[in-house]
Amino acid sequence: MSDIPDPLAARLAQVAHALADVARAAILPHFRAPGLAVESKRSDFDPVTEADRAAERAMRAVLEEMRPEDGILGEEYGAKDGTSGFTWLLDPIDGTRAFLSGTPTWGVLIAVADESGPRMGVIDQPFIGERFFGGFGKAEVNGPHGVAALKTRPPRALSEAVLFTTFPEVGAAEERAAFERVSHAAQLTRYGMDCYAYALVAAGQVDLVIEAGLQAYDIAAPLAVIEAAGGIVTDWRGGPAHDGGQVLAAANPEIHAEALAKLAG
Repeated sequence: MSDIPDPLAARLAQVAHALADVARAAILPHFRAPGLAVESKRSDFDPVTEADRAAERAMRAVLEEMRPEDGILGEEYGAKDGTSGFTWLLDPIDGTRAFLSGTPTWGVLIAVADESGPRMGVIDQPFIGERFFGGFGKAEVNGPHGVAALKTRPPRALSEAVLFTTFPEVGAAEERAAFERVSHAAQLTRYGMDCYAYALVAAGQVDLVIEAGLQAYDIAAPLAVIEAAGGIVTDWRGGPAHDGGQVLAAANPEIHAEALAKLAG
C-alpha cells in the first residue's frame, strides 16, 4: 500500500487509541492483585495470565466492531485473515514477567501494518499512564507530564551510549557474544525493561536496544514509534526487522552503524 489518505490515517489512529483504552481497562484490575494466577506456555517458563488474554479479547472485539475487514496477529489468539490489506499486531502485555513481578515496565503493543511493514504503532503503559504513539507523520507521548513530541537522541559516540536489552543472555551463545561486544563499548548497559526500553529510545532517553528471538508482534509497534521519532530499527545485518528475530533499535543512523559493526564482529 502506498500513501495512506489522511481520513484513513486518522481512522486507524482512532482505532489504535480505542484498542489501548480497552486493554488498559482489562489489564489494570489484575496488576499487583493478590492471587494472580500464572500459567506457563512452555516448559522453560513463558508466563501468561488472564490479564494477557482478557486484554487481547477486548482488543479483538473492538476490531470486530470498528475494522472487521482487517487482519489480526495477536500473541495469545493467533492470526485472523483480513481483506483490507491491513493487519493489526497485538501484544496485550509485552513483559508478562515484569507484570507478575509488579514492576511497571510492561506495556501494551499495538501496530497496524500493510505489505510494506508497520505504518503506525502504540506503546502503552497503563499503570504509569503513558502512551507513546508513532506514525502518519506524528510522534508523541501522552502521560503524567502532558502531551509532548517524541524525538530520539542526537548522534554520540558508542562510548557515551546507553544500551538496553531485556535478558542478560540475549539469545544463543553467539548472539550473547555479539551483544557483549557492543555492551563493552557502551558507557552504560541496563537490563529487563521489555518494550519500555524502546519507548525510551523514542523519547530521547537512551541510545540503543539490542534483542534476539522476537516475534513480529513484539517489534512492530516499537519499530513504528521509534522510526516516527527519528530513529532506526533493523535486524543485526541492517535489514528489515518487522518480522522479528534479531533487532537493533537505535536513536540515529550514526550510532546504529557503530553498533552494527560491533555486532558483526
